[in-house]
Amino acid sequence: MFAATVALTPVGSSTAAQQAMINAGAWSAYKAKFLDASGRIVDNGNGNISHSEGQGYGMLLAYLSASPADFEQIWYFTRTELLLRDDGLAVWKWDPNVKPHVTDTNNASDGDMLIAYALALAGTAWKRDDYILAASRMAQSLLSETVVRTGGRTLLMPGSEGFTAADRDDGPVVNPSYWIFEAIPVMAALAPSDDWKKLSEDGVSLLSTMQFGPRKLPAEWVSLHGQPRPAQGFDAEFAYNALRIPLYLVRGGVADKALLTRLQQGMSQNGLPATIDLTTGRPKAVLSDPGYRIVNDVVACVVDGTKLPASALQFAPALYYPSTLQLLGLAYIGEKHPECL
Repeated sequence: MFAATVALTPVGSSTAAQQAMINAGAWSAYKAKFLDASGRIVDNGNGNISHSEGQGYGMLLAYLSASPADFEQIWYFTRTELLLRDDGLAVWKWDPNVKPHVTDTNNASDGDMLIAYALALAGTAWKRDDYILAASRMAQSLLSETVVRTGGRTLLMPGSEGFTAADRDDGPVVNPSYWIFEAIPVMAALAPSDDWKKLSEDGVSLLSTMQFGPRKLPAEWVSLHGQPRPAQGFDAEFAYNALRIPLYLVRGGVADKALLTRLQQGMSQNGLPATIDLTTGRPKAVLSDPGYRIVNDVVACVVDGTKLPASALQFAPALYYPSTLQLLGLAYIGEKHPECL
């Protein structure tokens, strides 16, 4: 059993109990924009829905800002409105504009992992055994429902249904941005299994082989039926989810400079991150929000010590997703690479 006294060493855990990794002003601005009174994180770029990913991010950011009351508020909504499945995982989507609010009961494995990860960190730092117990249950469910061994690899299914070889002609299908490398060792502490270490190793290995199109980038959705290739029924693109992959790598301690550089260069257009049509290599949308740009800024810091530009340090939240990435990037640099500030 994972105990409250176990020392965790992922990003933020070593000092966040004593000092916030995200300053109070930034967190206050974030929650004023995206956290409503019920405890749900509002994705204002996606029809104002909420989802398990957003709830997990919100809990992680509340932990990193040393805000137990906000954490509990977000967790309350999460456990009462999303933890509705029989297997202990969360439904992925909650829509305020329809009733019932949950129209798709499948889970999203990255959201579940973020929630379990945040619960484990907060439970350890704040001596909340109830958080640790909830985290342990979710980690065990993730292991049994979404971590699979197939074709010599250990994979994270994006959801418990719809992505395996039994579900799709081109299955298994994975989303490489669902590997939250910093969280996987914590999952292993919560639900011990050798599969977690293999999952992390195979996630990095797959990113090294997913070099599609002229820019040599991973697709958002990848078929692993035979040689990796963009999955059927999805646009062959490096899209918004994939933009966070380099940030997840560095936050998880993966310092493969060749991999990071290839991703950074491939996803950039005139120095700015972009979504990319993998077939042609052309940018679909060039993204100037500091929250997207900080992914490249963090990689540049890790690879060659480049200081973050002043714009990266100014937090003025507009859209949920890039604002979340910006705070995660700043928290990481503040703790691990303060020389880049």
